[in-house]
Amino acid sequence: MDNNSRIDSLLECLVQMIGRVAVPTDKVYEIVRSNTKYQKAFNLCEGSNNLTEVAKKCGIKQGNLSVTFKRWVENGVAFWIGEGNDARPLHIYPIRPVKKNRTKKKRKR
Repeated sequence: MDNNSRIDSLLECLVQMIGRVAVPTDKVYEIVRSNTKYQKAFNLCEGSNNLTEVAKKCGIKQGNLSVTFKRWVENGVAFWIGEGNDARPLHIYPIRPVKKNRTKKKRKR
């Protein structure tokens, strides 16, 4: 592992640790919301994909994801790294996707 990779890994770890202290998991879920497409998009914002790539991978219109990502940034659960065309979205830490509860129908006996 070269020095740049090691520094990147350490910085990623730091961001996630500080993020968990600053914003608890339940607050992140509240901000990201329960839509599984957006939860997947949030988790894909780990700095290697641009926002257009994330939108394509999740089946979300790029404009809608852009507005949503702006809201995530304003709420402190995501931010941009890089500038201009090199900018990449980054979440404070990944979340586990929550599946919607489906109510089971009781069988009549």
